[in-house]
Amino acid sequence: MISEGSCQVENGEVYVQRGGDGPPLLLIAGGTGSAEAYRALSAGLSGEYTVLTYDRRGHFRSKDRSEGSITVARHADDARAVIEHFGYGKALVFGSSAGAQIGLALATRHPEVVDGLAAHEPPAVRLLPDADAWLELAAEQVALTGQGEVFEAVKGFIGSIAGAGLPGLKTVRLPHESEWRRLFLRELTEIYEYLPDVEALRGGGVPIVLAAGTGSRGYYHYRPARTLALELGLPFVEMPGAHLAPQRNAAEFAAALGEILTDLLV
Repeated sequence: MISEGSCQVENGEVYVQRGGDGPPLLLIAGGTGSAEAYRALSAGLSGEYTVLTYDRRGHFRSKDRSEGSITVARHADDARAVIEHFGYGKALVFGSSAGAQIGLALATRHPEVVDGLAAHEPPAVRLLPDADAWLELAAEQVALTGQGEVFEAVKGFIGSIAGAGLPGLKTVRLPHESEWRRLFLRELTEIYEYLPDVEALRGGGVPIVLAAGTGSRGYYHYRPARTLALELGLPFVEMPGAHLAPQRNAAEFAAALGEILTDLLV
């Protein structure tokens, strides 16, 4: 049975869900930040874990009263608030894409609430030698959105992701356009600019596994995970599928993630 509620955060409220039974596990969504993106993944994990999910601030059922860019640090503070909202002192954490960046910031800022972190394909492009190219791509998507060309921005965004894609049509109705606009105008630059604090992660005492999908080899989401693992001297694990595997291959991905989480709890 899934319980729902609202968690108070600074200048906002986030919609939260809890289901399953076992050690607490927080799932942090990437993309437009919907808890629903992890519905199937949650179902695959809820036999072993109490799964906590939420809509990122300002997206879908959550509210945001702040202005300007939303930093990864603020998202990390929200994630801590969700763990504490349910009465837990700490939880395992899984994040993919932007959610992985938030998970890394959570482990840096609030290591005391993180039992272990599995970070799947964080777009930490500033770790890469060709960082400027990826930051420019993000800037293009922000600029297009500012010009009212949200669909063009989404096409560029999706086109850079392994295993993703839009239908080859000239006109396609864009679902949740306001959510994409918010992502591009208020979050995307912060997410791409965020550079994980290697020294803080190394000294924070949080067990961390960096992961990327076999289908993402050669794409930029794969490379930061491997680079960060090398920087930290931590495990790097290849998981089934590509960047969107937590949504598109949820059963297989949940089984692989379950093995990682078990190791993190040892």
